[in-house]
Amino acid sequence: MRLHHMQLTLPPGREADARRFYAGVLGLTEIPKPPELAQRGGVWFQLGAIQLHFGVEEASASSRRHIAIQVDDVEVMCQALQGAGYALESAIPVDGMRRFYCLDPFGNRTEFLEERPPTGQAGPG
Repeated sequence: MRLHHMQLTLPPGREADARRFYAGVLGLTEIPKPPELAQRGGVWFQLGAIQLHFGVEEASASSRRHIAIQVDDVEVMCQALQGAGYALESAIPVDGMRRFYCLDPFGNRTEFLEERPPTGQAGPG
């Protein structure tokens, strides 16, 4: 078994915002939805070997649920997100990782992390 895709949600009519954030800022590639599903709205992206699907749904309460994207350089990602006007949220330090959170334009929480060799103690988030 392997993970094929994850689905998050976006409010009706916000596909362009998803494209700006996920393709424009994060650099993901948009992939076409099957014709059978295209009329429902939403947008899909490729994230490595996994697909990230956005279905249309009215906004719901915030939550700690999130996806996590591993990056080569967490500082570069911080700068890209802040440069695009997104607020960052610090994360509890975990040994062997540098990480932070960011909300997408629809309130979906995303963790960005960079793995590093463990030091035996928690380092900066």
